[in-house]
Amino acid sequence: MGTIGTMAKGAVLASALVLAGAAGANAQGFEVSSADIKEGRKLADEQVFDGFGCEGGNVSPALQWKGAPAEAKSFAITVYDPDAPTGSGWWHWVVFNIPANVTALPKNAGNAGAKLVPAGSVQSRTDFGKPGFGGACPPAGDKPHRYEFTVHALKTDKLPLDENAPAAMVGFYLNQNLIEKTTLRAYYAR
Repeated sequence: MGTIGTMAKGAVLASALVLAGAAGANAQGFEVSSADIKEGRKLADEQVFDGFGCEGGNVSPALQWKGAPAEAKSFAITVYDPDAPTGSGWWHWVVFNIPANVTALPKNAGNAGAKLVPAGSVQSRTDFGKPGFGGACPPAGDKPHRYEFTVHALKTDKLPLDENAPAAMVGFYLNQNLIEKTTLRAYYAR
């Protein structure tokens, strides 16, 4: 290979590194955080379900996000346990149609009766069978379960669903309209 071939190979490699760096910077720019839960840490009793043998506060944590893509027209939040022994995981919270100018939800926004989500937002059915936040409640003695608090930036302002939509259907529409997402993971075992 001559000098031109080596230079071309180097240019391709440099371009790939620049693109990878740009993609990494973009992916790292969109972040979710919480004053109530910390990445990789155990959930507090406040975020544990009250029922099914669990005794917790069943309070959704405060969540805030930054660095969302400028083209986002709305957001959705999901809380998912991929370790639930169901064969399909367990959906603990599903909220969508959060306006694009919103960058946080307060603690206990998952209490459907408290009406703490922004106007126009929809909390739909979880695997507990009803809208709103359902806290962690893995089987006693099971390994620690992962709880994924994900904020989805969407290219549409409204999903064509209501509070009766099952989480899997919401997931379908989220994936169809996703620009970018960011996840905060916590754990819980009992």
